[in-house]
Amino acid sequence: MLEISNLSFRYGRNSRLILENLNLSLGEGEVGILLGRNGSGKTTLFKNIIGVEKPTDGDITFDGNSLKKMTKSERARVIGYVPQDIRFGSLTVFESIMIGRISYFGYRPGEADIEAVNEVLQKMGLTEYSDRNVEQLSGGERQKIAIARALAQNPRLLVFDEPTGNLDISNEHLILRQARELADDFNISILTSLHDLNQALNFGDRFFFLKDGKIKYNVTRDEVTEHIISDTFDADVRILSIEGEKVILGGKIL
Repeated sequence: MLEISNLSFRYGRNSRLILENLNLSLGEGEVGILLGRNGSGKTTLFKNIIGVEKPTDGDITFDGNSLKKMTKSERARVIGYVPQDIRFGSLTVFESIMIGRISYFGYRPGEADIEAVNEVLQKMGLTEYSDRNVEQLSGGERQKIAIARALAQNPRLLVFDEPTGNLDISNEHLILRQARELADDFNISILTSLHDLNQALNFGDRFFFLKDGKIKYNVTRDEVTEHIISDTFDADVRILSIEGEKVILGGKIL
């Protein structure tokens, strides 16, 4: 379980707090959605979780183990990260995914690493792309490879920063469906940010609404209300029930 306890963060000693006394829990196999306006601190929180930044106060633990006390290699075996801006360089698909195994080997990968990459290629339906140059693939295909690279780490938690931001609608649905399957089939916890509230509502289990550097609302899908969304985004929305499913009108908010 991911536990964030009383986390605060500022970029400089005398600068304002970007995150303040933030608390968040995410269970095994759960999909958590972080929602908030641009500049609300979502990416900063992700940077604290993956270790790019260190909390000013508070702690982040996974299964009771403090992430702050882990080495980079130890943390990489717990957390897989898929950033907004995905860059691979001129590598094959196989080589790109092997990068996710670096925390497991020293000078060169061993048989176990090669097996792990081949297994991920098969799981993600990418075996036929193994020798292709990543730069020649579409945005949706590159996104799948970024997820596969993170999966090669054998993580317990996947962190996605806007995974559908640069994709067309068919690839958006594909990526979210595959991520949901990963959570269900392998008990991997997922924490992600999304702009599209209807996507979020259909994808997530728990919803963390971030405003002014704080988690203002921590709710399940059934507990999401018009008031919560309007208060978080300072925008008028309506929630309708269509065939038993919630649909948010005005549901794509920056």
